Amino acid sequence: MAPYEEADELVDAAGGDAELLVRLVARRVRGEPLAWVTGSVIFAGHRVVVHRGVYVPRWQTEALVRRAVQLLPPDGLAADLCTGSGAIALSLGRARPGARVVATDIDPLACRCAADNGVEVYTGHLAEPLPGGLRGRVDVVVAVVPYVPSEELVFLPRDVREYEPRHALDGGLHGTTVLDLAVRAAAGLLRPGGSVLLEVGGDQDHALAGVLEESGFGPLVRHEDDEGDLRAIEARLLLTGRS
Repeated sequence: MAPYEEADELVDAAGGDAELLVRLVARRVRGEPLAWVTGSVIFAGHRVVVHRGVYVPRWQTEALVRRAVQLLPPDGLAADLCTGSGAIALSLGRARPGARVVATDIDPLACRCAADNGVEVYTGHLAEPLPGGLRGRVDVVVAVVPYVPSEELVFLPRDVREYEPRHALDGGLHGTTVLDLAVRAAAGLLRPGGSVLLEVGGDQDHALAGVLEESGFGPLVRHEDDEGDLRAIEARLLLTGRS
């Protein structure tokens, strides 16, 4: 976001209170994420509440949401794993009001934030807390799990590195620890023919090819940004999950 856009957000958040504006600006200058300072962010055209301490949704993820909307039937069922603020689930629900969208997160703070955004959210690891009756019925599983390699966290922007929750960023060695688990979780949730969408980076598509095949998925599809960088992968479940 450009500096003048950030300034406008801060002025709007202050609501004409000059003293409050000074405090908000001071928090931002110290490096606190803008969404925490103002209490919300625009994501996929929707205003999303973001509580202090919760991972801030990125505009780069909006393409993933648009693809998930295309895959979700109007009366279908979607699951958003590692939902954070609930931005993805909220956007899916707004785009497909006749569908059911459920979400999970291991962080109770994130779950409270998602609930404040009107999301049907369950606290726990990946698919574990979801009602058992959903298994084998889901049309789309979408997930932005922690996928930054532990060894690359040092290269993140200062405000991200110093403020945002590490558990929402750190994907372990090579960044694939939670991604592998998310693939297996998706295989247990999806109906045959359903799709998983995962945000990834670098060459993580190659690292995930094996676990996708083992879990019953067909060939993965790469989704790249305008610069040709890998942003997400998609795969369709051909068989019931084997994991």
